[in-house]
Amino acid sequence: MAIKFAKRMEALKGSEIRELLKLTENPEVISFAGGLPAPELFPVEEMKKIATLVLEESGTAALQYSTTEGFNPLREHIADRMNSKNKTNVSKEDILITNGSQQGLDFAGKVFLDEGDVVLCESPSYLGALNAFKAYSPKFIEVPTDNQGMMMDELEKILETTDRIKMIYVIPDFQNPTGRTWPMERRKKFMEIVNKYEIPVIEDNPYGELRFEGENLPSLKAMDKKGLVVYLGSFSKVFCPGYRIGWTCASQEILNKFIFVKQGADLQASSISQREVSKFMDIYDLDAHVEKLKEVYGRRRDLMLKMMAEEFPEGLEYTHPEGGLFTWVELPSHLDAKVIMQDCLKNNVAYVPGGSFFPNGGKENCFRLNYSTMTDEKIVEGIKRLGAVLKQYMQVEVQA
Repeated sequence: MAIKFAKRMEALKGSEIRELLKLTENPEVISFAGGLPAPELFPVEEMKKIATLVLEESGTAALQYSTTEGFNPLREHIADRMNSKNKTNVSKEDILITNGSQQGLDFAGKVFLDEGDVVLCESPSYLGALNAFKAYSPKFIEVPTDNQGMMMDELEKILETTDRIKMIYVIPDFQNPTGRTWPMERRKKFMEIVNKYEIPVIEDNPYGELRFEGENLPSLKAMDKKGLVVYLGSFSKVFCPGYRIGWTCASQEILNKFIFVKQGADLQASSISQREVSKFMDIYDLDAHVEKLKEVYGRRRDLMLKMMAEEFPEGLEYTHPEGGLFTWVELPSHLDAKVIMQDCLKNNVAYVPGGSFFPNGGKENCFRLNYSTMTDEKIVEGIKRLGAVLKQYMQVEVQA
């Protein structure tokens, strides 16, 4: 039987990261591959109490359908946090609760993209966003980056010379995969350019609160005077990913389109999950929880960078993230991180090869390391194993 699928399915394939994580399920593998938060830091005991409270106080409502926009007290919490942390000026009316910020990425593609439209993104960029957008058959143009993020002169050149640009996707804070953060001047210049060309911007900010050093910077949404920025936030990295609670913050004109799309997708986010996350914020101090995450992740970042300096061979470069979950390694241009990965797996250590973070391909000499999930002991041992494999490849290069 010849089953005929939609043409859009031809462009879709399984997430390379998800497939790779299957290979690292072996407990003997030290995995720096996933972007997972540390499970030992989940507030399990607190959430046992919260779950009981929600069911006792509002069980029937928690188990019932609810509005598409989301649970109002949770939307108010989110607006308050955004205004405090991101220097925005938003209200609950600007917030739509989604099933993780990943759903917001899918909705952005559905709302803005027709086949053949152009998406601008950083080079490299988040694989999950690229996969979400690919379902709508756009063309990707990668804007060159440096250690301070997207390069504004390159962005303007592209905007001046390219038709059918529908949106710009960016991660200004602790970018996935590189860990880079845009400085203030670059943010101001970006918004100046965006306002000039009036192109919608998807600002993805799942890690923004996880800053270990330096000063907090305002989000692009805080500088948005024309309602062009669609801000995507999430509780996955600062709280618990299992609740799948994210949000979209946008102007009413744009947010209404996202609401219509959500009604067709799944009607609403989980009623009980929304109430439990909101109740936690009523009773406990989420800021204190985030500070605990920052202390642990910051220590693990420091340890990983220290071990990389000691164990990695000369001739490669890596980023020094000010926060977030990732650092990014660039090898000499002729080396292939996918090939090296096979030897790493034989030594029970894993990372994510970087090629799939470039939507148009052509760059296989990079890889991403996560430092949030593994314990200190595993970071030390894992970087030693990784360094040993890299030295073999770099030694071959020297001999050649």
